[in-house]
Amino acid sequence: MDDQGEREYRTAELARAAGITVRTLRFYRERKLLPPPRREGRIAWYDHHHLARLRTITALLERGHTLGGITELMNAFEEGQDVGSLLGVTPTEETPVRLSPEELADVFAGEVTTENFAEALKLGYLATDGDEIVHISRRLLDVSVALIREGVPLAAVLEAGSRVRVHAEALASLFLDTMSTHAPGADLDRLRPLAKSVVEAELSLAMDRHLAALREPGAKPDEKPAGNDG
Repeated sequence: MDDQGEREYRTAELARAAGITVRTLRFYRERKLLPPPRREGRIAWYDHHHLARLRTITALLERGHTLGGITELMNAFEEGQDVGSLLGVTPTEETPVRLSPEELADVFAGEVTTENFAEALKLGYLATDGDEIVHISRRLLDVSVALIREGVPLAAVLEAGSRVRVHAEALASLFLDTMSTHAPGADLDRLRPLAKSVVEAELSLAMDRHLAALREPGAKPDEKPAGNDG
């Protein structure tokens, strides 16, 4: 424990906690992907910020980023640049949010467990930047907080987010395939709002059907109105 009562790790302990080898940890240090450890004589001491950074690196590698790309991302963090585009988000669409660990804990009202934090890193919702944590989207953060205040556990929110992403990826692919096939010269950025409008409208209609089914226990969400054979 350090003077502030926070857990510290020796090299082998940190590697074990992060699920990597000591050799990999040292390689990351050589690539300057980790900030220097605290030195006490010949002993290197790492803290929870180093552990979070290693988990971020692992999550980004799993998402297909190269070490060179991750280095670029970390440099952008340190220089205070907008990281939205580096994380695959158009800056005009989503706004990253910077939080201290204490602010993150307050926002999620005690729901920030090791498991939830690791899952958020894996999904790419969170990344670390020294003493700060970066959430990829203000909108997703606000929705997550609202759901938690309604009593939905953060673990369930993250699981739902993971499932929604599968469908969102399929919808984005469907729209781009359709436009590439039938309007190959179209400006896809300009037409992007059309895809969002279709998804929002269909989701709204689906919610109407499901809510109606909940209010009428005998009905099914996809049931056609009586007398409609079309």
